[in-house]
Amino acid sequence: MVKATKTSTTPRLKALYKDQFVKELQAELKLGNVHQVPKIEKIVVSVGIGKNKDDKRHYEVVKNTLVKITGQAPVDRMAKKSIATFKIRAGLNRVGISVTLRGARMYEFLDRLVNISLPRVRDFHGVNPKAFDKSGNFNLGIVEQSIFPELTFEETQILHGLQVTVVISGGNADYSRALLEKFGIPFEKQGGKR
Repeated sequence: MVKATKTSTTPRLKALYKDQFVKELQAELKLGNVHQVPKIEKIVVSVGIGKNKDDKRHYEVVKNTLVKITGQAPVDRMAKKSIATFKIRAGLNRVGISVTLRGARMYEFLDRLVNISLPRVRDFHGVNPKAFDKSGNFNLGIVEQSIFPELTFEETQILHGLQVTVVISGGNADYSRALLEKFGIPFEKQGGKR
C-alpha cells in the first residue's frame, strides 16, 4: 500500500511575507515587536447591484464574476433600511453581493490582482495612495470586471464594477501602505504618474 504524501502548497505571497517582509518591515518601520508588523487579515470583494436590483440576468452575471475571480461562493447583502424613493424595503431587497477571502485564497487573489489583472487596466498609472481609511484599510475600486483573465469574453458583455477592500491590522495608513508596497501594489506617484 502506497501512502499519500501531503504536500504543502503555501501561496507565494504568504511565504514571502513570513520569510522576508516581516523582518524588513520591522526594521523599516522601527517596530520593537514583531507582532506590531501590519498583516492582511482579510480581503472583501463586493459588488453593489443598485439600479439593477430587479434584473435577474445582471444578478447572475455579477454572481458568476465573483465565483470565477475568487473561487468562492458569494453572499447576498440585503438592505438594512427601507428607502421609498429607491423602492427598497429592509430585508427584502438584495442591494449587493460580496465575498470575504481569508488564508491561502486571500493571498492567491492578491497575487493575481497585482501581477495579472491591474497591468491589464487601460492607461493605468497606479492606484490612489489616498485610498486608505482611518483604520489603515485599503479600498480599490475597479471600473469593469473585464480585467480579470478568469472571465471569458461572453461573461464580460454586461459590464459592472467591483470594490476590493484589503483589511490590514495595525490601524495605521503609513504602515499599511508599506506592507502593500512590499506585496507589489503600484501606487501612483504624487506627480500623477507612477
